[in-house]
Amino acid sequence: MTSLIARSVFFSSIVFSLVLPVSGNEEALRTASHLAQKAMDSGLALDIATDLTTEIGPRLYGSDDERQAVEWATKRFQEYGFDKIWTESFPVDRGWERGDETAAVTYPSPQKLVITALGGSVATPPEGIEAEIALFKTIGALKSQPAGSLKGKIAVVTQPMGIGQYGKISGPIRGNGPSEAAKRGAVAFLMRSAGTSKNRFAHTGATRYQKDVTRIPAAALSVPDALQLDRLSERFDRMRIKLVLTPKQLGTVTSQNLIAEITGSEKPEEIVLLGAHIDSWDLGTGAIDDGAGVGVVMAASKLIRELPTPPKRTIRVVLFGAEEIGIYGGNFYVENNRTDLDRHIIAAEADAGQGPIHTFNVGVGDPLEPTLSVIRDALKPLGVKPGRAKSRGGPDIAPMANVGVPVAGLDMFTEDYFDLHHTANDTIDQIVPERINQSAAVYVTFAYLASELGGYYRAK
Repeated sequence: MTSLIARSVFFSSIVFSLVLPVSGNEEALRTASHLAQKAMDSGLALDIATDLTTEIGPRLYGSDDERQAVEWATKRFQEYGFDKIWTESFPVDRGWERGDETAAVTYPSPQKLVITALGGSVATPPEGIEAEIALFKTIGALKSQPAGSLKGKIAVVTQPMGIGQYGKISGPIRGNGPSEAAKRGAVAFLMRSAGTSKNRFAHTGATRYQKDVTRIPAAALSVPDALQLDRLSERFDRMRIKLVLTPKQLGTVTSQNLIAEITGSEKPEEIVLLGAHIDSWDLGTGAIDDGAGVGVVMAASKLIRELPTPPKRTIRVVLFGAEEIGIYGGNFYVENNRTDLDRHIIAAEADAGQGPIHTFNVGVGDPLEPTLSVIRDALKPLGVKPGRAKSRGGPDIAPMANVGVPVAGLDMFTEDYFDLHHTANDTIDQIVPERINQSAAVYVTFAYLASELGGYYRAK
């Protein structure tokens, strides 16, 4: 981490000297350089994220807190002088509220365990569930068990998550694990947290119950507690755990996307979209996931709004709702704006923590489109390398990418992201100013140049 912070401090002291690769772009590049330096120097992105996480705090989807966050952001956009601001509301059929959550080994070596309910989990009976456990080192080992083999037991999966393996854990284990355990007769499900930190706090995140399968209580263990169960299993043939979870199923709740625009001065019908999600899990204050992203895109767009001349194309900021429980806001945006999607020339989403951003990937028809080369060169002084991977842009804009909207992936450093997100440690003090400042500088450079240069990025 020392080298990363040193690199971030370097970013904050950059004197920009942007390459001017294409004649006629000099003025746009000079403005982009000015905006990037202002993003670095002002600390605006961190100020916005701090205000959001302090004045509102955690923002569980469909809750009063999420609605208050949308009202808070609406007032900010009004103060910034945005031309159009509106919300689009949508139902979420998985309303949920966390309750009490405790667990303990009761035999053969009684001791407390640190857990947290998975988002959407059903409750245990009020008195809890006490049962023998069946421990599996991998989800594959659990799935290899025959139907009925786990009858009356608590299934425990202690498969670790390595760097870059979030997708291998979040879907197969956190998402599908409870139903796979229930198919085999288990009465509850515990998993090692989907995170890389060995601090003793657990990581929440959404689970998905399969239709026509009994819904069983599901929770995540802190990494140290999962390791403790591994050690106990090596010493004892049998273990019992008592689990108490008291979440509430709220039925259908309402969430919303907040949309704000700076109208383009020459081609207002063409849209450059910047996204982040305004909801968060409820254990911390949602600073890393995704208060930082909200701060980055709001700061970038505010700096563009303050220019004496509006950008050529419309800058649209979308703060998506109900991302954490299943990309509800992103999917609704596509359905609600389907006739408008061909106006979106490119979209990007900040939803991977605070940065710094290290690589610029794209998901477009022609990755070698000339104006993308200008943007790539403009991002190099900020420490951003050109990438070769095809990007889907981010969770909430992936549904747009799926229907042909061009997207950009401004890929962030995430080696410590999974230590923090979905935990009680997701708080504003975890954000390093130089890191989020660099992210804001990259986003404002990208958004302004995409508006000014306006290449054709769709497949032909």
